[in-house]
Amino acid sequence: QVQLVESGGGSVQTGGSRRLSCSASGSDVSSLCMAWYRQAPGKEREGVARFENDGSTSYADSVKGRFTISTDNVKNTLYLQMTNMKPEDTAMYYCGAERDPYRCGLPSAFFRFWGRGTQVTVFS
Repeated sequence: QVQLVESGGGSVQTGGSRRLSCSASGSDVSSLCMAWYRQAPGKEREGVARFENDGSTSYADSVKGRFTISTDNVKNTLYLQMTNMKPEDTAMYYCGAERDPYRCGLPSAFFRFWGRGTQVTVFS
């Protein structure tokens, strides 16, 4: 089993920055496929950023150029650095992980391991 715990959420002003963390246990982040999702009230869950099988990163169009996904293998933690934040970034943010190579090649919605989320609110 892989356990994921998100932290770093809170309130931030429009244009501000915030860094989310996702601490992993049960497996090394270097051996996992990992991603960030978010869900706003009344909206569908949206993939925000993920690591692809080849180690490259991909982002939703809505956050490209503003958000950066990264890992710290020593701390076994996944990060999401968010900059130039907008009110539409307000959502519950979840990190997900998978270690099965087949599932890693699928959309991250098919990942089996998810944290409980951390709330981010962007105010004007």
